[in-house]
Amino acid sequence: MYKSFYGLTEFPFEVTPNPKYLLLTPAHREALHMLEYGVCARKGIILLIGDAGTGKTTLLRKALSMKLAVNGGASAECVYITNPRLQRAELFEHLATGFKLPVGATASKPMVLRHLEDRLSQLRAEGRSAALIVDEAQALSDDLIEELRLLANIESDDAKLLPLILAGQPELARRLNDHQLRQFKQRVTLRCQLVPFTLQETAAYVFGRVRLAGGDATRLFTRNAVVAIHVASKGIPRTIGVLCDNSLLTGFALQRRPVDEAIVEEVCRDFDLLTAAEPANVNTAAGHPETARDEGPRPGEGKTPPATSAPTEPVRFGPIPIGYRRVR
Repeated sequence: MYKSFYGLTEFPFEVTPNPKYLLLTPAHREALHMLEYGVCARKGIILLIGDAGTGKTTLLRKALSMKLAVNGGASAECVYITNPRLQRAELFEHLATGFKLPVGATASKPMVLRHLEDRLSQLRAEGRSAALIVDEAQALSDDLIEELRLLANIESDDAKLLPLILAGQPELARRLNDHQLRQFKQRVTLRCQLVPFTLQETAAYVFGRVRLAGGDATRLFTRNAVVAIHVASKGIPRTIGVLCDNSLLTGFALQRRPVDEAIVEEVCRDFDLLTAAEPANVNTAAGHPETARDEGPRPGEGKTPPATSAPTEPVRFGPIPIGYRRVR
């Protein structure tokens, strides 16, 4: 709809977990290395924690696209569960299908476990790793968490045969503090957390996605628009994408380029989100918006123009130390 108006070859802010658009912030890069190491070194249970919209699923897709291999050998065999609202029997059906167990292996739980252990031992003998990946793991029932703990006990004398990756929201971490789940928590060997973007990372995210979509972000968004998007989204990548997409659509409807702060604030009101016009300031050192009293402009700084003022100059992002990488 608005691609030709902004000189784009594709829509840059789709809400699908496309690893092509993954921004490798320090936190995301650390988490990606952790996932790769955990699977290749067969490290038992691995936790990836992050609030809704911080990029957990995209990161998992990126890890899968890397074909996690041991010592440069064949890729790992991974079973990926995106909806963990399962019964025990359904979990074992997933495992049987994903690991290509013999027909009829799901006739009973002991049979599934025997065939599964044989398959995992075969993969290890071939120099390959395996992994069970569970997304949205905060939705797991206690019973299923216990089943996963027991699956993590499948091991040889010197290695775990089925590393588990659980990606979930912060409530998963809180649940694991319950006394009844202490045995599961004790088996967590690696844990990493994704955090919201800083202001600089938000600018890099917007700039990078537009560039990968064939456009020039300096001609699409003003500096104040990017700041307003960061404040309203609180640095959550999914919300940033939604605000950018709707701001571009509104700018197209109004035939205005670049998108300015006034357009962003209109979109924020539609989504009932905090806007830059409300009492907030952006802590560019920590990178996160913080509520604060109005202390006026700092030396050498001007006041932010009101929403009714003329559009400011297009944002010049300058050198950004965090880069995008295309997935080959």
